Amino acid sequence: DFYHISPAKFRNVTNGIAHRRWLCEANPELTGLITELIGDGFITHPSELQVLRTFGEDKKVLDRLAEIKRHNKERLAAYIKEHNGIEVNLDSIFDVQVKRLHEYKRQMLNILHILYLYNKIKDDPSAEFVPRTYIFGSKAAPGYVVAKRTVSLINSIANKINNDPDVKGKLNVYFPWNYNIRLAQHLIPATDLDEQISQAGKEASGTGNMKFALNGALTVGSLDGANVEIRERVGAENFFLFGMTVDEVDKLYAEGYDHGGSRKYYESDPRLKTAVDMVADGTFSNGDKSVYEPLVNDWLTHDYFMAMADFGSYMDIQAQIEETYRDPMKWARMAVLNVANSGYFSSDRSIQDYLDRIWHTGALPAHVAE
Repeated sequence: DFYHISPAKFRNVTNGIAHRRWLCEANPELTGLITELIGDGFITHPSELQVLRTFGEDKKVLDRLAEIKRHNKERLAAYIKEHNGIEVNLDSIFDVQVKRLHEYKRQMLNILHILYLYNKIKDDPSAEFVPRTYIFGSKAAPGYVVAKRTVSLINSIANKINNDPDVKGKLNVYFPWNYNIRLAQHLIPATDLDEQISQAGKEASGTGNMKFALNGALTVGSLDGANVEIRERVGAENFFLFGMTVDEVDKLYAEGYDHGGSRKYYESDPRLKTAVDMVADGTFSNGDKSVYEPLVNDWLTHDYFMAMADFGSYMDIQAQIEETYRDPMKWARMAVLNVANSGYFSSDRSIQDYLDRIWHTGALPAHVAE
């Protein structure tokens, strides 16, 4: 109502990230390469990162970028080994979903894909497979029962997969406790694939995905929140898009999806049915079907955030991701273009936006700032 009265008073400013923290401090080797290529002006003027686009076809630069990513993965692997005793495959895709654990973030969609891959390997251990290391990191509200049960399920799945010799070197799942800045500074520079898979329209993909893109991770995401702007900036061809649009989500809601509409997806897709049934039959709870029964019932009767409906599209884009990863130069080219186009998301730009469009103040005079 207020908007209709005074529409000019409503202004959107896209939030930003501290690029000097999340690139210069967290990823000194990549910062060094950028400085070598374009100078150090980007440290105070992040828009200068755009010059990196001219190196998108430079094989020597792409090789260096891949080498730096490898070094960051080695650093993270050592951290994981030290703190959790898990050995991970450095040649695997480091597939990461971090920040808040909430149903609208759809960690469940990620989990169901992991179970599909697990079954795929178990059915044919000799089949060609692109190895993956899945890393979750998050906090959940103390009274959020579904979130706590989801944390339990992820850890139960991790325990089973990480101790199964049939999938050794092909599939790992890691959920470090106490996700914090120190862990994030190891994790974000090492990430190959950033999962930003919230339901379209929930504005659940925020500034975290900007940090990943700035460090050369590729994003698999829905048309939600900051994903929309990141995809516009880095280029649709350098972003793995999947899932329904907001209009398609609204249409399904109007048709009564949250009153059992998810079951038809479960019944029509054998990959989805097998994954759900593994949770339902007690595979990850020592045969006790009651442990995760509430989660399964929710998936098949309500599924408020439409993980079941988006599962097929998510599977399709994951197959495309694997195909792209098999081409290291293509992956590196997409990565450098993500870095080059992420300067816009610095908080320097967002504060300047406030100064120019909201506060109308301009910068402080130098003598006052000092």
